[in-house]
Amino acid sequence: MTMRIAFLASRAPVAQSAQAEMVRRYGTVPKEDADVIVALGGDGFMLDTLHETIDLPAPVYGMNRGTIGFLMNEYSASGLLARLQAAEEEIINPLSMVAMDGEGRSHRALAINEVSLLRAGPQAAKLKISVDGRQRMAELVCDGALVSTPAGSTAYNYSAHGPILPIGSDVLALTAIAAFRPRRWRGALLPSNATVRFDVLEPEKRPVMADADSVSFANIRWVEIATQTKIRHKILFDPGHGLEERLISEQFT
Repeated sequence: MTMRIAFLASRAPVAQSAQAEMVRRYGTVPKEDADVIVALGGDGFMLDTLHETIDLPAPVYGMNRGTIGFLMNEYSASGLLARLQAAEEEIINPLSMVAMDGEGRSHRALAINEVSLLRAGPQAAKLKISVDGRQRMAELVCDGALVSTPAGSTAYNYSAHGPILPIGSDVLALTAIAAFRPRRWRGALLPSNATVRFDVLEPEKRPVMADADSVSFANIRWVEIATQTKIRHKILFDPGHGLEERLISEQFT
């Protein structure tokens, strides 16, 4: 049976050129009709593609035509059909975020990598942290804090000195960003079914923004974060180069 492939590319010239070459070699179909979606770009474009195709059944196979490619396979215009047939599938669940702003407006977003709260003014943020309705930290003074999925644990979470999480670990990372008080607090590991709530203390004096995979909301009063198990993103990797292997390898570089 012929494999129907939809090729999507970032705006980068190198990605656009790769898309033209792929379409010339293999043809293309609309993403709604595809058996496989091939995303050409970097990790940012891969995240955009996963969000864009959230309601489609086709898995996504990324090829690196950007600057960062943790979620991507190596690029080659040759042998694509064989690579797609041999590819291994990883399933990841995104985080759902509900945030309330100072005007009483509710905002919702999904995050494949992380949901982060970041100070939006000259002074450090003050956050209260609750897990499953139980207060765990009355006051965290920091530049921000984030909750990361295993798939996103090598992104912003890792830059903030958070742990790298194995894909199958059923764990979320709660990581502080430049914590001032408690000064040495780096965060916590939580079960993937936990609901995390951040309440912003002194929001007028210490404004905070919320961000879910680069979708941002200002003037936030509180945020609730939970794993969205009903959504299953299917990502394809070349054999031996899946997320599990990459997460392990990243810890030895």
